[in-house]
Amino acid sequence: MSFRKFSSDTDVIAFARQHSDLFTAEESLQVEEIGDGNINFVYRVSGADNSLIIKQALPYVRIIGEGWPLSQDRVRIEAEALQLEANHCPDLVPQVYHYDAEQCAIVMEDISAFENLRIAMVERKQLPLLAEHLGRFLADTLFYTSDLYLDTYEKKSLVQRFINPDLCKISEELFFWDPYCDHERNSINASLRTDAEKLWQDSELKLEVARLKIKFLNQAEALLHGDLHAGSVFANKQGTKIIDPEFAYVGPAGFDIGTVIGNYLLNVAGQANQRGEYAERSDYQQWLLAGINTLWHTFEQRFRQHMLAETRDPSLQLGEYADWYISELLADTLGYAGTEMIRRTIGLAHVMDIESIEDAERRADSERLALTLGQILIKERTTLSSITQVIDRIRSELYCR
Repeated sequence: MSFRKFSSDTDVIAFARQHSDLFTAEESLQVEEIGDGNINFVYRVSGADNSLIIKQALPYVRIIGEGWPLSQDRVRIEAEALQLEANHCPDLVPQVYHYDAEQCAIVMEDISAFENLRIAMVERKQLPLLAEHLGRFLADTLFYTSDLYLDTYEKKSLVQRFINPDLCKISEELFFWDPYCDHERNSINASLRTDAEKLWQDSELKLEVARLKIKFLNQAEALLHGDLHAGSVFANKQGTKIIDPEFAYVGPAGFDIGTVIGNYLLNVAGQANQRGEYAERSDYQQWLLAGINTLWHTFEQRFRQHMLAETRDPSLQLGEYADWYISELLADTLGYAGTEMIRRTIGLAHVMDIESIEDAERRADSERLALTLGQILIKERTTLSSITQVIDRIRSELYCR
C-alpha cells in the first residue's frame, strides 16, 4: 500500500476506526475538516461520546499545490516530537494514538476543550496558568534534549532524527531574509511602507539579524518546537496544550522562547488599537507583560535547577556557567522575539492580533509599534540584562505614545 490522500469522509472514518479504540463498531461517526493552516489537512472524527483528530501531510504545501513540493517526513517529525515532549510534559501536549508512515497521518487526542491562544488573546481573556505552563514546557523540553543532559551518542542521534531541511528553509527565509529587503513575498500596509524602507537600510539591525540567523543555521543546542506562536497553543483556565511541532529541529534554544514572547508582544501592539475601552486594553497589555515576566522566571528557575542537579558533564555543572548560559539565552531570546515581531508585521504571514483592526491607520499604528519593539529587542538584546529591564523598556515605549 502506498500513500493516498483521504478522498472522502468514509476514508477518514475507516482510518480512525483502524487506528484507535475510542469508538464502537456500531456507532455512527461524523467528520469535520477543521484545518485552517496553510500546509496540511486536519479532520475531527466524532462519535456519540468521544472524538479524535487526524492530521495528514501531503507532498506539497496545501494552499499552493504541487508547485511548492514539501517533504512528507514532516509528519513523522511532528509525531516523534509530540511523543518526546510527552515524555517530559505529558499534560501540555495532545496524546498521539497512532502514526502511520505510509499514509503520512497522525491520529491524536482532540483538544477542542481548549481555545486557540491567538483568539483568546485578541478577546482579552486572562488565563491564569498559561505563562507558568509555557515556562515549564520550554524549560523541560529544551533541557532534556540538550547536551547538558544527553550524552554524545544520544544527542547526535537526536540531531539526525530531526533533520528537517524543508521546514527549516521556510523559517530561514521568512524570519531572516524576506522582512529585511523588498522581497516579493512581503505583505506591507501601504501606510507602513516608509517604515519598512527605513528598516531595510538599517545596517546595525541587519547585522544583528545576520548573527541570529547564523545561530539558527548552526547552533544545534536543543530540540525546538520550531513554530511556537500563539496559534500553536491552545488553553483554557484549567490547562494548556501545545500542538503542531512539524517545524521541529535541533537549534538554538532561544528561538522557541523568543517566538512565544514575540507573540505576547504582538498582542501588546495590537491592543493599542483594538476595539474596546482604553482602560480595558491597557490593563490587558499589563497582564501580557506580567505573563512574560512569569514565563521567563518560571523557565529560568526550572532550567537552572535542571542544570545544577542533572547536568551529566561535570565540567558544565558550575553555578558560574549556569549564570553565563542563562545570560546568553536571554539575549538570544530577545533577538528571536524581535525577528518574530518584524516578520509578522512586514513579512508574508501576519497575525489577527493586528490584522483584525479594521481602521487602516489605527492598524498601521499598531504595526509601527510592533516594528519599534521588534527593533529594540534585536538591537538592545545584549544590554538588556534581565527580564525586568526588558519589560521596563517596553513599558517606556507604551507610555511615551
